[in-house]
Amino acid sequence: MTCLAIVTEYRFVRTPEGRLWVGVGPEYDIWTRYLAAFDRVRVVARVQDVGERPPGVARVDGPGVEVWPLPYYVGAGGFLAHATRIRRSALAGTEDADVVMLRVPSPIANTVSGHFDRRRRPYCLEVVGDPDAVLSRGVVDHPLRPLLRRWATAAMRRQCRRAAAAVYETGRTLQARYPARDGSPSEGISSVELPPAAFAAAPRTHDAPPGRAVLVSVGTLDQLYKGVDILIEALALLGDGAAHRLVHVGRGRYLPRLRRLAEERGVADRVEFAGWLPTPDDLRRRLDQADLFVMPSRTEGLPRALIEAMARGLPAIGSAVGGIPELLPPDCLVPPGDPAALAAALRGMLSDPCRLSRASARNLAAARAFGADVLAARRTAFYRSLRHLGAAPAARVGVSAEG
Repeated sequence: MTCLAIVTEYRFVRTPEGRLWVGVGPEYDIWTRYLAAFDRVRVVARVQDVGERPPGVARVDGPGVEVWPLPYYVGAGGFLAHATRIRRSALAGTEDADVVMLRVPSPIANTVSGHFDRRRRPYCLEVVGDPDAVLSRGVVDHPLRPLLRRWATAAMRRQCRRAAAAVYETGRTLQARYPARDGSPSEGISSVELPPAAFAAAPRTHDAPPGRAVLVSVGTLDQLYKGVDILIEALALLGDGAAHRLVHVGRGRYLPRLRRLAEERGVADRVEFAGWLPTPDDLRRRLDQADLFVMPSRTEGLPRALIEAMARGLPAIGSAVGGIPELLPPDCLVPPGDPAALAAALRGMLSDPCRLSRASARNLAAARAFGADVLAARRTAFYRSLRHLGAAPAARVGVSAEG
């Protein structure tokens, strides 16, 4: 009975009967993908106990999938306050696992990898983001941000040099910045895996520009890295005559600040904050009602929300960061943090019906590369190749305390 332990930054809630739930993040079906290669999956993650099941959450644990709870915290200050307990619990959750997978960047994963390096015990990585970008100016507001940025970036480069194997979220972007050790198995396989229901039956066609276009964006508002503030600024620059509307799907602690910004820029009546939608079908309906998807992020991995929008045949504009240029062509990209450039791109796209039609067809075709039938076989084959690593001697996988 092989056990895979996955150390992750996701946060779950636990109800009194012991069940685990997630509001934004991978639910049970996502974790079952690993069961094609392992007999058991243990998710090592933060858990918060709650008195009752919150609305709009999905089950995390189930047959073959268990959660090892870590002390709950939020932010760098919370991590530092509970670092010793977090480290002790994370190591206990990985101690008897046959294979350990660290999802990075992650301060929790950093505590585990350091211990494993000293013990010459192998581990694998899922590289899902770039800490240099995540902790850049304008993305995270914290007095220790520059120090945390240097430390986290160095830690992930070291982990990639030492890991026994690595799977990257992107096809090339993260690999270029954080290369795996020579000779170690590595693959670029997105964790985004769309079911047949996610795809529109056909591309959209446009005979004329949309008069009152609906723009849609999706993402957490717990930080500003999704660039929703930039999108609000760009909407205001389009002018009252355009009368275009923005619908943002997502919530978080910066929502009040973004509401105030919309009021200050005179577009509050044209901005709707829809919160998180309870089901994938609800999100698809919102996407189908929109004319253009906008992702003006300051940093990204390979964004699921953009791929889901492309699968609905929705034209899209995105910033040239992270894995977004792997999904959109240059004429659909803008510099991050530039409202004027974004407004110009929106105006150009929405005024050209032929361009909208071409973008719809191109996006729908590109999204099919993320269909479950395409990715599942590659992912399963790679994970099965890792089953021997737990028993491999340190010299064989090249893990050393010195690096």
